[in-house]
Amino acid sequence: MKKKVLLSLLFSISFLALLAQAPPPPPGDASNGGTNGPVGGNGAPIGTGIILMTSLFAAYGAKKAWDSREKLEE
Repeated sequence: MKKKVLLSLLFSISFLALLAQAPPPPPGDASNGGTNGPVGGNGAPIGTGIILMTSLFAAYGAKKAWDSREKLEE
């Protein structure tokens, strides 16, 4: 029994030592000629997303306004 406890303790300590290693270095900057950076540079193209989000907000607002107008007419 004592041998099993000692063996499991030794195994858990060695496993924790493997988890305590330093993290890998950050990826290189792809816009400066790095080799392992994100594809397309470091920025995300948000122009189309902002236009889409604004148009959806406008459509939602128009629907809410139309529904409230119909409700007042009743």
